[in-house]
Amino acid sequence: MNPESEELYPIAILIDELRHDDVSLRLNAIKRLNTIALALGHQRTREELIPFLDESIDDEDEVLLTLAGELGEFTEYIGGPQFAHILLQPLENLAAVEETMVRDKAVESLNKICPQLSQAQLEQYYIPLLKRLTLGDWFTSRTSATGLYACGYPLASPASQEDMRKSFGQLCADDTPMVRRAAATHLGGFAKKVGKEHLISDIIPLFNKLAQDEQDSVRLLTVTDLVAIAEELSPEESKAYFLQTLKSMVADKSWRVRYMIADNFVKLSKAVGEEFTREDLVVAFVRLLKDNEAEVRTAASGQVPGFSELIDKDTILNYILPCVRDLVTDTSQHVRAALAMQISGLAPILGKEATTEHLLPLFLQLLKDEFPDVRLNIISKLETVNKVIGIELLSQSLLPAIVELAEDKQWRVRLAIIDYIPLLATQLGVEFFDEKLGALCMSWLGDSVFSIREAATVNLRKLTEVFGVDWAKQTIIPKVLAMGTHPNYLYRMTTIFAITAMAPAVTPEVIRDYILPTVTNLVSDPIPNIRFNVAKSIEALIPVLMQNPDTVPLVDQQLKPALVKLSEDSDNDVRFFSQKALLPVQ
Repeated sequence: MNPESEELYPIAILIDELRHDDVSLRLNAIKRLNTIALALGHQRTREELIPFLDESIDDEDEVLLTLAGELGEFTEYIGGPQFAHILLQPLENLAAVEETMVRDKAVESLNKICPQLSQAQLEQYYIPLLKRLTLGDWFTSRTSATGLYACGYPLASPASQEDMRKSFGQLCADDTPMVRRAAATHLGGFAKKVGKEHLISDIIPLFNKLAQDEQDSVRLLTVTDLVAIAEELSPEESKAYFLQTLKSMVADKSWRVRYMIADNFVKLSKAVGEEFTREDLVVAFVRLLKDNEAEVRTAASGQVPGFSELIDKDTILNYILPCVRDLVTDTSQHVRAALAMQISGLAPILGKEATTEHLLPLFLQLLKDEFPDVRLNIISKLETVNKVIGIELLSQSLLPAIVELAEDKQWRVRLAIIDYIPLLATQLGVEFFDEKLGALCMSWLGDSVFSIREAATVNLRKLTEVFGVDWAKQTIIPKVLAMGTHPNYLYRMTTIFAITAMAPAVTPEVIRDYILPTVTNLVSDPIPNIRFNVAKSIEALIPVLMQNPDTVPLVDQQLKPALVKLSEDSDNDVRFFSQKALLPVQ
């Protein structure tokens, strides 16, 4: 093979694979474009490879999607930014195809290449591309065009910038709803680039037009535009230009538009400023909290603490709290669940007195809700309330409800309570804990659901870390070990799990005096599952015993013989785990 044909070989392979009937081979070839480009060099990549790729646009969507992504990272393979405009042609074709994902990826790649262009390249290649896509016969090219204005605008000349604003205005008024939707999606990004003067003269009229569009799918997208535009204006300007629009949106006949407003209400309030929020948005927010659609109330419930931070305490108590009380008994469980997740965020804002008076009764009500997710969400956020009112008040008012939930028929609720117990224990102190919650923690070890029994054993280890080994030795270890002789094998299994979980938290002496006798007894248990878990438990105990010179001999005297016995067991699993445990001590 002569040197020239050797140089052609990589492109030959690529062309063969790109034309192959097998999609996976064509896809693989596209993913290896950078390798081929390196082999060809900058000039031949520009002159041969890119034109070839431009011709092969008619392919499976999966191949085109990968190609659109690869071209965005291709500038270095064609000789750097001075040649970046060469990549625009194939990407322009990809931005006009039917498949949305391919078009979006092509737009993303064009936005990566655009900042690398010089002003001359932008005026000569990028802006004409933008015009062609904007005036395309098919809506596909026009939707893609909407996403390309923001990136090119700051680099363009004043005359081109004026044309771009007019062209974007045409897209906002397009006959096809899909194009108007795309224009509404990208209006906020474009608004941030045009400067305040043109924002007021050109962009706000476009926004108002889209905000009153006949299609609710267009109107709902203008909510994020409103946030983006308001961030560029002063609070006074925001009030002047948007107050009426905001009122219309909150009362929009489509629930989807009201949902979007509710879901973005805190962002919107921050963008328009505190004064505007206090004077005009409180009533709007109350309206959303009382909306007749559950989805809107759910979204608004999620915004309650964030919005409350922006207004004064009296306004919260007079306007927001009455709505919150109504939502606690809302007919939709999803609304109540969303509120339960957020309501604790009001505690730091209202302070100790108001929380105790107004919020605690609502927490209690939600803790007794029939829907498990509501109870779960309240439990998971109690720490925030505890920081405000203190554990004493919290335990007095909520502990009976927590104890009730610990026996809830939904095991996930019981699990959430178990996860909360170590935190509660830290704050309650040992005496209060032993009196109110000690028996509860032990009862979980006999739960009918394995996940609860497993969590209960981990909980005992965490409690040992909180209250110390002496407490564990007196309070929980005797009870755990007593279960080791229970006729039901599941109780004996829980003993083994508890021992294994607690081993790292107790001292070698406790293992020697209390735990080892039980473990060695269970080596001869008739149930194979118990025996192989004994092997696993011994594996966890050995490192703890090795920490103290007084207990090191126990490994050879008691644990090693037990493992040797188990390694000759008739059950395969028992032999496997005992041999695994033997390895470190042989």
